[in-house]
Amino acid sequence: MLTARENIILASASPRRHAYLKELGLDFKVYATDIDETPKYREVPLDYAARMVREKGEAVMEKYPESWVIAADTVVFLQKNILGKPQSRENAVRTLMLLRGREHQVATAFGVGCVSKNIFHEETVVTRVKFSFFSEETARAYAATGEPTDKAGAYGIQGMGAIFVEELQGSCSNVVGLPLCQLIEALYKYGIVETQ
Repeated sequence: MLTARENIILASASPRRHAYLKELGLDFKVYATDIDETPKYREVPLDYAARMVREKGEAVMEKYPESWVIAADTVVFLQKNILGKPQSRENAVRTLMLLRGREHQVATAFGVGCVSKNIFHEETVVTRVKFSFFSEETARAYAATGEPTDKAGAYGIQGMGAIFVEELQGSCSNVVGLPLCQLIEALYKYGIVETQ
């Protein structure tokens, strides 16, 4: 378990990121920003994720200059195509069928920063995920559960969406939305946390 030595603010409304920090034993506040998350024309996935984390982090850091802010943004992409959150059940099924039997990538950019200390540490972690070759009926049954609704790429690996994953190379927590190994290293590096 970790103990926060500094004030920490999570710049995200994600229940999964919230749960991860709680499980680590950290006390923190949540302040999610409302920014335009539309990718720019021809913006590649890794550049998009990095830009999002900077914009989210900076917006919260300006309001709380003495606190350490953790921001993150996760993108699911196939080749260079970003696969966002499905807008409908049919859209979820289409996305799942697009990923069926193929390998895609999940990238999470995260930032840890504090204005008063003039620090903004940023990293991007990429995980490769291969889906099995499942039936359209399976995709439709999963979409009907409602789980894909708020998930980039139309699946949640921490939930029932794990049934599609045949192989994973890299960080599993990264696919959920926060690469814990790399985040904890950054928190230790800047003296933000200590071991209980």
